[in-house]
Amino acid sequence: MEIALTKMSSKGQIVIPADMRKNFREGDNFVIIKIDDRLVLKKVSALEKNLAEDLEFARRTEEAYQRIKKGQRKTMSAEEFKKELAAW
Repeated sequence: MEIALTKMSSKGQIVIPADMRKNFREGDNFVIIKIDDRLVLKKVSALEKNLAEDLEFARRTEEAYQRIKKGQRKTMSAEEFKKELAAW
């Protein structure tokens, strides 16, 4: 995972740091998903292949995030966690 800092200009533009855009080209299309104060940016060509899976992942992630915010955490052993992952 890569992490970088950037800021928004007075025109609402946000620069993607050069190191993070090395696999992008001028004219590439992106989809932006806003979840509360988080933004998820994904290249459209990559999204087209797995759109249904990506949307389902986003839905499950948002549901889990809302449960955590409400204090509805679930604890389990590593072995139980592996079994639950396998069921996905």
